[in-house]
Amino acid sequence: MMIVGAYVGFSRVLVAAFPVFLLAWLRFGIAAIAMAHWLPADPGAPALDRRTRGLLFLESFLGNFLFSICMLYGMREATAISAGVIMAGIPAAVAILSRVFLGERLTPRTLGAILLAVAGVALLALTRDGDASGAAPTSFVGVLLLLGAVFCEASYVVIGKRLAANVSPRRISAIINLWGFVLVLPFGLWQALSFSFAGVSTSLWAGLVLYALAASMWTVWLWMTGLKSVPASQAGVFTVFLPITSALIGVLFLGERFAPMHAVAFAFALAGVVLATWPSRTALRQ
Repeated sequence: MMIVGAYVGFSRVLVAAFPVFLLAWLRFGIAAIAMAHWLPADPGAPALDRRTRGLLFLESFLGNFLFSICMLYGMREATAISAGVIMAGIPAAVAILSRVFLGERLTPRTLGAILLAVAGVALLALTRDGDASGAAPTSFVGVLLLLGAVFCEASYVVIGKRLAANVSPRRISAIINLWGFVLVLPFGLWQALSFSFAGVSTSLWAGLVLYALAASMWTVWLWMTGLKSVPASQAGVFTVFLPITSALIGVLFLGERFAPMHAVAFAFALAGVVLATWPSRTALRQ
């Protein structure tokens, strides 16, 4: 989650240089080359059944394709700090989706966490402070797009837990990245036709390669490996590092200013994370 938070913050630099669909296409393409040797099944592994193949497609469509589009377009309309506050709502989104699709009961504590996360996002939507670098404040469209990214990431968590029980983390990473490449291919080619690649600096190309490996390879493999041994209900604890890292990147490297309203919104959002993921008394006694 710290790596995800870092590339969410730094993606503002890349979306200023590359069109969104082209950036996503290049990301998936670079990662597909790096993970080509992860595609074959391990010796003795069972063949993928129809249900697992469907879940792999949904994992990529929601967690790769739609998440990338919502996040990258949202970052064009938001600061890294604002994105961090919104992304702090991921545990609440996981709780909502678990209730809708898995039938899990929402406890009063979970409902309180959801309300705190919503309050944080609502305060952020009212914030119109720019940052020290002169970037525009977060727009309402930016808030909606980043909220879409939150629910895509939450879907990624819920589906990923089921996949990790039957498929190796490396193969999951490679397959869902390849699906992402296929899904964004026509849009990426369309934008590539009118893009001047010669104008991209060597440092930006290096940043793009690092972004592709971090977003499609390292984070997915680490997350899926962790999900094999960590219950989904506890996995939400670690998403707190995403908003914190994203905000730190904005302040330390992108010249963004941490306004008072940002601090209040962050406090609400992080309080929701703590409330949603704090172990119950029963769990503490075990």
